[in-house]
Amino acid sequence: MLFPTHLLVAAVAGRASRLSTLWLVVGAAVPDVVDKPLGLIGVMDIYQTVGHSVLLLGVLTPFLLSRRRGRMVVVGWGSHLALDALHMVVNGRPADALSLAWPLATAPDPLGLPPGSFLEFYVGSPSFVLELLLWLFAGLLLRRGLPPRPGTDVTGEQG
Repeated sequence: MLFPTHLLVAAVAGRASRLSTLWLVVGAAVPDVVDKPLGLIGVMDIYQTVGHSVLLLGVLTPFLLSRRRGRMVVVGWGSHLALDALHMVVNGRPADALSLAWPLATAPDPLGLPPGSFLEFYVGSPSFVLELLLWLFAGLLLRRGLPPRPGTDVTGEQG
């Protein structure tokens, strides 16, 4: 999925829950904030490595769970990885999900496209259609008016 969609899903999840939207969005941003620069400067030859590794998330989770904000970062980060796995499966490349086990496994035939080229490849794919539907759903929620956050009254005050 595209970076803005990861942030959108985290923001909607934050709004629909008692979790901090900010820290969910931070967590959802982590994989791309880490991996895209590594790929662009040539440290890594693909764009889903360290930050997209379930193993790194697993190693950091006990530390992150010991902090309130850290729990939300874990949820946001996990949502990013889950959406990327969904995107790979929907686009007919389920073996690409092996990249989420980096460095123990990698996709057998990774796309390895830089962000601009990936966008050209991605537009019109089944996953892109799914992504458009997510944005449409979020737009409809905004137009309809989001419900108050759980635990608040209709004025937005804590109950």
